[in-house]
Amino acid sequence: MTIILTGGVGKAEVADAVERLAPAGVEVVVCNDMDAATRLRAGRADYFLGTCQTGAGASLGVLVGLMGSAVCHTFGRSVPSEDEVNALLDQGKKVFGFAVDQIHAVTPKLAGAIAART
Repeated sequence: MTIILTGGVGKAEVADAVERLAPAGVEVVVCNDMDAATRLRAGRADYFLGTCQTGAGASLGVLVGLMGSAVCHTFGRSVPSEDEVNALLDQGKKVFGFAVDQIHAVTPKLAGAIAART
């Protein structure tokens, strides 16, 4: 089972978007940033999808500080291609940030790519 945590201002909407996709082998959990960092560091979760108004700062601020920038990536307001998402996952990125107004464009790409790896 792959566990995706959601956080930030759009955490419920991201969780709903992942659940609507119903990816097999994926569980989604809504949480706050501190809980997410604790779960990721302990190996009790696999990925974090965070949102803020711009996708550039607050979506990952706590996670970058506690997890390190090597496993974090923010898309800001952009919508990544599937190839970009897969390349980031190949690099070991586990924590992703994006703008709250891009939830419906970014979440399916991230959740689909993560589910394909389960």
